[in-house]
Amino acid sequence: MINSESLDSKTSKHIIVDLGDRSYPISIGPKQISLVDLNQYIQGGKVLIVTNETIAPLYLSSITAGLPNKQIDVVTLPDGERFKTLDNLNSIFTKLLEKNHDRKTTLIALGGGVVGDMTGFAAASYQRGVPFIQIPTTLLAQVDSSVGGKTGVNHPLGKNMLGAFHQPIAVIIDTDTLTTLPERQFFAGMAEVIKYGLIADYPFFEWLEANVEALIRRDPLALSVAIERSCINKAKIVSADETEQGIRAILNLGHTFGHAIETFQEYQGWLHGEAVAAGIVMALDLSMNAGNLSQIDVDRGKKLISMFSLPVAPPEDMSAEAFIKLMLRDKKVFDGQLRLILLRSLGDGYVSQDFTQAWMDATLAKFCQS
Repeated sequence: MINSESLDSKTSKHIIVDLGDRSYPISIGPKQISLVDLNQYIQGGKVLIVTNETIAPLYLSSITAGLPNKQIDVVTLPDGERFKTLDNLNSIFTKLLEKNHDRKTTLIALGGGVVGDMTGFAAASYQRGVPFIQIPTTLLAQVDSSVGGKTGVNHPLGKNMLGAFHQPIAVIIDTDTLTTLPERQFFAGMAEVIKYGLIADYPFFEWLEANVEALIRRDPLALSVAIERSCINKAKIVSADETEQGIRAILNLGHTFGHAIETFQEYQGWLHGEAVAAGIVMALDLSMNAGNLSQIDVDRGKKLISMFSLPVAPPEDMSAEAFIKLMLRDKKVFDGQLRLILLRSLGDGYVSQDFTQAWMDATLAKFCQS
C-alpha cells in the first residue's frame, strides 16, 4: 500500500525520466514557479514563453522575473482544445522568426496540455529542434501530457495526428497552481490519474478509492501523493519505451474511444479528460467482454470515475457507426488493424489487436443509441 504518512506536502519531490543522455528531472511541490531557478536549464540568452490568456495574468510575471538577463518574448494563445491548430502553431514560429531566435533559444510552455503540446511541437520543429521546459498548470498536464515528449496539434479529421516526439529538458510542477484551477478542469485531470492505477498500479487504484474525499477537496498531501505516483508510473513506462513501439501504448487506456468523442464534437464539447473518462469505462466493458474482468471490476472502475463527476458513457448523439469511423483514423491503427488498450485485471493493462468484432459490437451496442 502507499504510505502517504511519510510524505510531506510542503517538500519538493524529484523524479528522473531516464532516457540516457536525454534524461530530465520532474520537480513537484508548492511554489516551484518561484523556487526553481530556470536559468540552470537555459544555455542561450533568448527565451520564448508560450502561454494562454487564462494563465498569463496569473503566473507569467513570476517566470519573467526569474530570468532577468534574458531576451524574453511571449506568445499568448487563446485558451481551449479547439485552438490546438496549425494556424496557432504558426503564430509561435512567426514570433521566433520575428525576434531572431536561434538554435540556443529555449522555449517555455506555461499552461495546460494544449500549450505544452504546441510548445513542444514548435520546439521539435524550429531549426530542426531546440530545447523546451514544461511548466504545467493543470492537473491533467501535470500527471500526463507534460511528461514523455509527445507533442502535436489536432486536425479536423483526427486528434493529435500531427506532431513529434521531443522530450523537455525539465518539468516544473507547481502544485499551488491547482488552487486556481476550475473544478471541471480539476476533475478532468483525475481521469488520467485513475488511468495509472488501472493500467499498472493496483495499490494506487486502491489508494484512490480510499482517498476520494481528500482529493475532491484538494488536500495538499493527497494531491502530492497522486501527482508523484502518477509521474513515477509514467516516467517508468516512458523510460522503457520512449516512442511507443510497445508497452508505452498502455498509457492510452480509454483514449481511442475518447479521441473519437473529441473529434466527433469538433473539440468544442467535452474536455479531454472527460472524453477519456467515458472511454475508460468503455474499455473496461470491452475487457469484460474479452473475459478478463468481472462485472464487479468494471463497476469499481466506473464508480471511482463517477465520484469525480466525470461522464461514464459517451454523448447520447454519438452512434456506433461514428465510433468505428473515427477510431479507424486513430494513431494506433497499424495496417488497417485497430489496437486497443485492455485490462487483464485491475492494475494490469496490455495492448490488444486480437479482440473480436463481436466484443466491440457488444460494447458499442451497450453505450450507443444506434
